[in-house]
Amino acid sequence: PHLYAGEMYAQEMLYETLVNITADGYEGCLAESWDISEDGKTYTFHIRDGVKFSDGEVCDANAIKANFDAIIENKDRHTWLEMMNLLVGVSAPDDKTFVIELSEPYYPLLTELGVTRPFAMISPKAMKDGSTKDGVNAYIGTGPYVLTDFVTDEYAVFEANENYWGEQPKIKKITVKVIPDNQTRILALEKGEIDMIFGKNMIDADAINQYTGNDKFTVSLSDPTSTRQIVLNTTKEVLADKEVRQALQHATNKQAISDGIFYGLEQPADTLFAKTVPYCDIDLEPYAYDVEQAQSMLDEAGWVVGADKIREKDGQKLNIDLLYNSDSVTEKAIAEYLQSEYQKIGISLNIHGEEEQSYRDNMKAGNFDMVFNICWGTPYDPQSSLAAMRAPVYGDYAAQLGLEDKAEIDQAITDILISTDEQKRQDLYTFVLTRLHEDAVYIPLTYECNKAIYRSDLKGFHFTQTQYEVPFADFYFE
Repeated sequence: PHLYAGEMYAQEMLYETLVNITADGYEGCLAESWDISEDGKTYTFHIRDGVKFSDGEVCDANAIKANFDAIIENKDRHTWLEMMNLLVGVSAPDDKTFVIELSEPYYPLLTELGVTRPFAMISPKAMKDGSTKDGVNAYIGTGPYVLTDFVTDEYAVFEANENYWGEQPKIKKITVKVIPDNQTRILALEKGEIDMIFGKNMIDADAINQYTGNDKFTVSLSDPTSTRQIVLNTTKEVLADKEVRQALQHATNKQAISDGIFYGLEQPADTLFAKTVPYCDIDLEPYAYDVEQAQSMLDEAGWVVGADKIREKDGQKLNIDLLYNSDSVTEKAIAEYLQSEYQKIGISLNIHGEEEQSYRDNMKAGNFDMVFNICWGTPYDPQSSLAAMRAPVYGDYAAQLGLEDKAEIDQAITDILISTDEQKRQDLYTFVLTRLHEDAVYIPLTYECNKAIYRSDLKGFHFTQTQYEVPFADFYFE
């Protein structure tokens, strides 16, 4: 988890953090409790007694400090978290006490300590010379499960951690299989080779319709988790023109995408973050689907339809490239739909898919005109998602570089993170979200939800505060 590689649900099974984020706020995990100084700059954590890593190493304040030291050593990797820029130092005055000191008060601190990575604790014995920047010697945590066997891209086996400090999971062995093909996954479920399929992009709407009301299997859908979106690169010549970006907004039929590709399971998205996200219930006028308006905006911007039905301006064709993740069934379907829709108004959309790592690398480097992305969902939204826009974490930074008000937006985000006045914080959020909306950098498509299909005799199923976690320890068979 210190290096962001690997599956987050698996890291949640193996590793733990100082605090947990629940529906009701924060609760203690490796720290039983904590105190915050009056000025908001010093956090003192009281470490839980009797916790051991699965290799027998004691998880006390010294082990936690060793983890923080290893993360801080690789600081540049983590500066998307503003906490890393505000960190003065960490200390372990005794075995039971761990202290974090900041240069400014920072309201999202507990959230950043509670999410899956990077602040998850691994056994100091598994580190390479006290460091994790070059990886680890073994995957050893304090969590409810241990990893006992795996073959990359095929399967992984997790077994209950007999020395777990918390409640023992009822299901003692979990085998996770890698099955890339949608139909093959469904077939494996039907045949009883697997008991559950879990994940936003693992199950298409057809399968959900097919299994809803089925006695053998149960279908579960979470509340909206995040926004499926397309990012527009404002540094690219064609998309540097705000009117072209706004025309694309009006030319995108989100309702048709919601109905046609998701059978209404994912609702159309009007804004970058849903109104249910903290600080995001603000008055923004959605871009209505209006083909005539899109066409007149392109006309006004000087893009004239040519003999080949493609618009051009100053000898340049209105060609735009859309990059998608070829591992995602839904992104390909949306890309093909938009290609045919945009063509009707004289926009030539070239679509190309790349496997996930390559797609992410290109997104981060800004090698795209338009690219699919998702916002990160709670508990990362809106603060972490916005904070990461100020540096090349994903495609946002590169995409926003063409904006005249980029520096102003970045400064407002920085001010949000260290604000102590709730009203001032809301005003800053309103400013940033309004600017990004009016600058038309993002085309929000639908609000995603997490999905699962599982054997009906599996009980205790629920989703968590984050879309990246599967709470296996709460499941059991009747």
